[in-house]
Amino acid sequence: MNDEEILSKDVDLEILKILSEDGRESYRKIAQELSKSPVTIKSHVEELEREGKIKSYGAQLDYEKLGYDIIAIIEITVSKGKMLEVEGMIAENPNVFGVYDITGTYDALIFVRFKTRKELSVMIKKIHTSEYVESTNTHLVLNVIKEGSSLVKILKKEEKEEE
Repeated sequence: MNDEEILSKDVDLEILKILSEDGRESYRKIAQELSKSPVTIKSHVEELEREGKIKSYGAQLDYEKLGYDIIAIIEITVSKGKMLEVEGMIAENPNVFGVYDITGTYDALIFVRFKTRKELSVMIKKIHTSEYVESTNTHLVLNVIKEGSSLVKILKKEEKEEE
């Protein structure tokens, strides 16, 4: 990697730090903070988007205040060879906010939000009707202690560990 590429990656990282804290930050403000031109910042952001390092922009909503205060984690065991098919079907449900392949006793972990227990019950029963689902185990979340992460905090932690 040459000096220009290293500088470019440094600028990219600084842009990602800023946007991870506030995705609405303007190119002009980022440019001021990094002593670059807004055109340069725009170019870097567009490249980060093309590379898929920036997937999307959005507001962080308080789902509990919007009435979606039931959060459940569903562990699923799937018949051999059908995991992606089952996960794809489940992922289509808009109440699902996470689908993960996992190791251990279960094959997949599903995170869901609902307004009512009845809605959750309907979903679990639908999952059970899939011919490829062997078993499930559902956990209700009682309290959310932490949700989400910060690139800035992750990088600070890594810096401390390197010292």
